[in-house]
Amino acid sequence: MTFYLLANHLLNFAAPAAFLALLMVGLSRLLPFVRSEAGGKSARVRRPSWRREFTMLFAVNLLVTAGGLMFFGHDGKLLSYAAMALAAASIQWLLIRGWKA
Repeated sequence: MTFYLLANHLLNFAAPAAFLALLMVGLSRLLPFVRSEAGGKSARVRRPSWRREFTMLFAVNLLVTAGGLMFFGHDGKLLSYAAMALAAASIQWLLIRGWKA
């Protein structure tokens, strides 16, 4: 396998993970995640920077797709993508401290 083909395979393997991470970070910055404080005042949830959030989501997405590759023997299975979306949503919920909402 040439370097070009290896790079192409790796980029195509990582593209869905990067796209989902970027989409979740971008949309979560646009949507108003507000939690209520004591006294009726509302404050924005303190979150990590968008770079750190993207990096964490991308890493989790890559781990899930790699697990799907190891489990099924090839990538691109719909169940792997569903697991990736569920894991990314769970990490996003943890990052915005969804249990305090």
